[in-house]
Amino acid sequence: MKSENKRSVIVGIFVFLGIAILVIGILTLGGQQKKFVKAIHLKAVFDDIGGLQTGNNIWFSGVKIGTVRKINFYGDSQVEIEMNVEEAVVEFIRKDSKATISSDGLIGNKIIVIYGGTTLAPPVQDGDRLESVMPLDTDKMMETLQVNNENLVEITADLKTLTSKLAAGEGIVGAVMTDSVLAQNFKSILVNLERASVNSNRMLADLNKFTTKLNQEGNLFNELVTDTTIVTEIKSTMSSLKTSAENTEKLTNDLNTITEKFNSKDNAIGVFLNDQQFAEDLRSTLVNTDSATYNLNKGLEALPYTWPFRKGFKRKAKEEANSDN
Repeated sequence: MKSENKRSVIVGIFVFLGIAILVIGILTLGGQQKKFVKAIHLKAVFDDIGGLQTGNNIWFSGVKIGTVRKINFYGDSQVEIEMNVEEAVVEFIRKDSKATISSDGLIGNKIIVIYGGTTLAPPVQDGDRLESVMPLDTDKMMETLQVNNENLVEITADLKTLTSKLAAGEGIVGAVMTDSVLAQNFKSILVNLERASVNSNRMLADLNKFTTKLNQEGNLFNELVTDTTIVTEIKSTMSSLKTSAENTEKLTNDLNTITEKFNSKDNAIGVFLNDQQFAEDLRSTLVNTDSATYNLNKGLEALPYTWPFRKGFKRKAKEEANSDN
């Protein structure tokens, strides 16, 4: 009888412990699933949920704030997600917030992440639908990575071939790397290029200084560029120069015409300048005239001493002497 009571007590203790463990487990799981927390329902529609399941977590700013309550088909090929979100964090989630699907770790369970939102929008309310943002497709990412891996293999093979040719001295770069004379010439070319670059920089600096001086106020070039009055005066001067050039050209043409007439024997001046016989006759005439003038002067000088005119000249001398006294 006592052994049966003892057995009943032991069984009761084990049953009580089992019930306690069950209750604690239910409370723990319920706490993790936010089953015993006041919550509101939010919705989001996705084209593809990528394996998201009911009960998966919902995160906001790195904090778990709820779980996936229900998954429904929506429209033609979309999926609507109903979420339980703690009422305590509702004031931080705005109507313009967005929802996307992510992973809990690299290969962990799928989760929903709520982010964004501005203070200009009011807080969400029960039954609101958040804007959804489709996550990156891991399958497409893996396909892209596979293509990149293939390209990397090809690049590596090409690089291996290239380095082999360089080591063998093939091509310009290989020759430069293996031929010391060519390498020295290449170095000389680089030195000359560096000098040319330095000279170019110096020339550009001087050119900048020159242009700066030209742009200074009071400079003739600056006034020519900015002062419209000077431009008008220059235009007027150029017009005057053009007129003068035209007049000079006309004068030159007239002088050429006159010169041509001087060189011709059809006029008096042309004959005077170009007819040799006329020049000889004129020279002879001038010689004869000079000789006649000389003889006339001699005759006039001897005239006072000739007998018919001697008295007249003496009388004139006396009158001039009396007039002087």
